[in-house]
Amino acid sequence: MDPRRQTHAYAHAIVPDPTNRFVLVPDLGLDQLFVYRFDEQTGALTPNTPAFAAIAPGSGPRHVRFHPNGRWVYLINEMASTIVAFAWDARQGTLAPMQAISTLPADFHGVSACAELELHPNGKFLYGSNRGHDSLAVFAIDQDTGRLTPVEHTASGGKTPRNFAFDPSGKWIVLTNQDSSNAVVFRVDADTGRLTRTGEPVPVPSPFCERFLVVP
Repeated sequence: MDPRRQTHAYAHAIVPDPTNRFVLVPDLGLDQLFVYRFDEQTGALTPNTPAFAAIAPGSGPRHVRFHPNGRWVYLINEMASTIVAFAWDARQGTLAPMQAISTLPADFHGVSACAELELHPNGKFLYGSNRGHDSLAVFAIDQDTGRLTPVEHTASGGKTPRNFAFDPSGKWIVLTNQDSSNAVVFRVDADTGRLTRTGEPVPVPSPFCERFLVVP
């Protein structure tokens, strides 16, 4: 546990499962991924049994995503620069760890921290941002087991890539670099997961988060 950053609970996100019966809450301060039962009629949350999955001390759980098939869950850990893959039981609301994998290249020895985590809409690839290494880590998802295999690390085109998002077509990623004040667009190869930067970075003052608005 980090004595500076993990002195108290620090819930970092809340994400409903595909059935809308549970929500997951990664807590950076406690190194736990909490599971709550969700009552969609009242909005009430009650702790599940078990109430959480324990994460390795000092990991700093940050963001979590469900695979489109509803059977796998992926958690990115800010402080450890890792992703943990879980098997998800949608009937009981339980998590079973399957794999933990670094978001950084084996030869990197600097300081870095993870931020965003996103799945390609086709469910074949997972992406995570590294602040410090200043890259997007790309992983292929085994469609039988849910386990991850590294594909590449793509330079973010700036400093401190905090967040990124797929456009509605899944063909593009827009990434914002907070400390270099720019936004960068990447073309996504849906067959390989690989990214290709398109054009030059666009100036944006201290960008924090981007979202697409889908208009009917």
